[in-house]
Amino acid sequence: MEKPVIEFKNVTKRYKLFKNDKKRLMAVFIKKIKYKEKKAVDDVSFDIMKGEAVAFFGKNGAGKSTILKIITGVTYPTQGSVKVRGRVSALLELTSGFDPELTGRENIFLKGQLMGLKDKEIKALENPIIEFAELGDYIDQPIRTYSSGMKSRLGFAINANIKPEILIVDEALSVGDASFRKKCVKKVNEIMESEGLTLLFVTHSASDAKEFCNRGIVLKNGKLMHDSDIEEAIKKYKELLT
Repeated sequence: MEKPVIEFKNVTKRYKLFKNDKKRLMAVFIKKIKYKEKKAVDDVSFDIMKGEAVAFFGKNGAGKSTILKIITGVTYPTQGSVKVRGRVSALLELTSGFDPELTGRENIFLKGQLMGLKDKEIKALENPIIEFAELGDYIDQPIRTYSSGMKSRLGFAINANIKPEILIVDEALSVGDASFRKKCVKKVNEIMESEGLTLLFVTHSASDAKEFCNRGIVLKNGKLMHDSDIEEAIKKYKELLT
């Protein structure tokens, strides 16, 4: 029997909220410093099989992005277990992981290496990434000279071109102007045509969810409220908004 590509078992993620940065620093050395505890994810479980396209719905603070960050290894659960089988490409924080002193071209190799690609693989993807990002001569300028939009374009181009087995998208399709956004949507559709690709998609748009996904998970205050086919999940999500 085929195993899920993602196993999310009884996962809870707690954050300590301190009054200010000074209190946070003091807490490293003094255990009695007071703080509030926030459960961003509260005992959530689900399995995702290879080839599924799953939308995550919920109001801001529902736990959607935290779940995706746990899956990608950006953060770790306080309790529970997570297993991920396959190469993950995350269109989450598109500008993270760049070295500001390196050029765009050099950062392509840096991020590729961080993703576990071999130099030969990165070299083969270099030109498609540069062409997609549409940065012109800026590709050979230091990242510190880029605008936030330019960095996002390059981040999207890298993550969308590494041939992932699991693609995670968190509202990243809002990158750049209307023309570039259309290009991003087209690219995601192309990636999804890859045999066996698994998609996790966070969005507030029911129409985008219908376009990409066949299953939906609805979250509220860190808890999983509903898990079903996409039509029923959208219905449940809309009920939460009323």
